[in-house]
Amino acid sequence: MSMRTQVGRTTALTAFSVAAFTAAAVLGAPADAAPSAAPSPAFLSASQLPPHPSSAWTAGRVTDGVPDELRLCLDEVFPGYDSRYRPFRTDLDASARQLTIVTGTAAKAKALADRMNREIRTCAERIEQSDPEVRASYRGYGTLPVEEGARVHGLHTETSWGATDIRLLSVGRDGKAVTVVDWSQLGDFSDAPVPAFKKTTTTAVNKLY
Repeated sequence: MSMRTQVGRTTALTAFSVAAFTAAAVLGAPADAAPSAAPSPAFLSASQLPPHPSSAWTAGRVTDGVPDELRLCLDEVFPGYDSRYRPFRTDLDASARQLTIVTGTAAKAKALADRMNREIRTCAERIEQSDPEVRASYRGYGTLPVEEGARVHGLHTETSWGATDIRLLSVGRDGKAVTVVDWSQLGDFSDAPVPAFKKTTTTAVNKLY
């Protein structure tokens, strides 16, 4: 056998061995070597809602979609996004919801949160324009220094036949995730538990990741 043939065969065997070793390393890599998916945002528990003076809160199941109550102010925002929500209720007149959307990027999440805040701020005007039997008013309760920020809103509606409802809504963001917390009951602005709702909102944003 010539020296040239032996060297050529040795080089081929070496290349084959390296390729085989590389393939074995890839195929034999442990499962935890693959990049793990980002954890899903967590939701509020019933005990983390503003305390009700005469009834305990009950939490429903986390469900895909959008609760009907949030469509009143935010219906134009939701097309194009996958969302999940959790409803809460009491035995009396109070109810609540938390909705969460995970976008593709932090920039998209910021744009979504900004639009939600604008839609809520102008919701009272749209309600009055769509129904002459309803008077609506808005109050802003400022921002909260949690993660990428949160903003708290108040909305009061009163019908011509005397029904009156108060709602507190907040929009918060952490990275690519946006959450909306919505609390409502019979009453007016004087019945709104604003400090407790701000605490609930802070907890909701902290639980996103």
